[in-house]
Amino acid sequence: MENPKRIAVLGAGPMGLAVAYQLVREGYIPVIYEADDRIGGMTASFNFNGLEIERFYHFHCISDHAFLQVLAELGISDKMRWRETKMGYWFQGILQPWGNPIALLTFSGLGMVSKLRYALHAFYCTKRSDWRSLDKVEATHWIRTWVGQDAWDVLWRRLFEYKFYDYAESLSAAWIWSRVRRIGRSRYSLFREKLGYLEGGSKTLLNAMQADIEARGGKFLLNTPVKRVHIRDGLIKSVETNEKTEVYEKVISTVPLPYVLHLMPDLPEDVLAKFKAQKNVAVVCVIAKLAKKVSENFWVNVNDPDMDIPGFVEYSNLRPLNNHLVYVPFYIPSDHPHYANSDTVFIEKVRRYLKKFNPNLSDDDIIDIRASRYRYAQPVCGPGFLETLPPVKLPIKGLWVADTSYYYPEDRGISESISFGRNIARDAVK
Repeated sequence: MENPKRIAVLGAGPMGLAVAYQLVREGYIPVIYEADDRIGGMTASFNFNGLEIERFYHFHCISDHAFLQVLAELGISDKMRWRETKMGYWFQGILQPWGNPIALLTFSGLGMVSKLRYALHAFYCTKRSDWRSLDKVEATHWIRTWVGQDAWDVLWRRLFEYKFYDYAESLSAAWIWSRVRRIGRSRYSLFREKLGYLEGGSKTLLNAMQADIEARGGKFLLNTPVKRVHIRDGLIKSVETNEKTEVYEKVISTVPLPYVLHLMPDLPEDVLAKFKAQKNVAVVCVIAKLAKKVSENFWVNVNDPDMDIPGFVEYSNLRPLNNHLVYVPFYIPSDHPHYANSDTVFIEKVRRYLKKFNPNLSDDDIIDIRASRYRYAQPVCGPGFLETLPPVKLPIKGLWVADTSYYYPEDRGISESISFGRNIARDAVK
């Protein structure tokens, strides 16, 4: 007879790790299935010419309570570092300061009335706590109503267009509000912003969580994609891989929702229809190792007719490294023709963009440059988004399914993954 204490966890990204982390604390034995050759999902690292670094950028805010709690429980809080950071805005061929009242007042390209309306909107988002009344409001109309057409065109429009393309006018105001609020609340004064990083990067947390889970009896199966979760008579029966089929009474899936359609074709038709209706945006993230800085900023928003990016992240202005490191993300729906372009196309764009941002950069200053892809990087959260999702506890006994879509209205972050994953585990064993 199958041990009822064994629970299958699909996916070893931050949420899957959080599920397993909590399960072992509840006295259960998680068996974590991961298709990749490493844990971490979008937080996983790779060897970038001698530097272990994340494939996709991450940072932490002082409001990331669930993340900070796990650091304390694992005894690695001393690895956390906080640093004052700066923002910039590339507009009209000029890199301008951004992110504080003085920068807004001196910003070139907007009138004073537009600046005032923008400031009031940002203040409102930071101070507001309830999102329910924004849930069914469309975001672009909401922002234009607050800031006016000029500020929309200069400061917001291209951020929407180059992250969501055809979905740009199909987003929830509550989701946008939560992003503005998170960054606004990372400020420790009106003029100063503080963000955090872990010594050693996200791998420090991932390794500590894996070691803790294994020490308490959990098991990791890397390079082990799940072919099918077998369901019969409304019950979970087993998990099938290329190697074998294992019997389980409970399964918790944290893989992107589009995969669920293939893994669990025996789900009720109405549930499958809801999963099928979900939209996601892919990302091609180019990372460059440089001999010179591009700027003094951690984050730079971009509004340039010759660039198809919403911004770039100069990560080494947060986490000190031997070289300068820049992430340039291209968010593109996976069915868009641009996503079919080779990595070389995106890399050559970034070479050109970096030299435009900083004319002092030459080809010789670009030490190495790579591209990583993630097909289901960003859920498209439309108005009333939660109503479009099936419940986490599906109408199958012993089955829970969620991914970063369920954090709505919060964005997909490590702290949100930890909080949500631990709560799923608690629900699964109660």
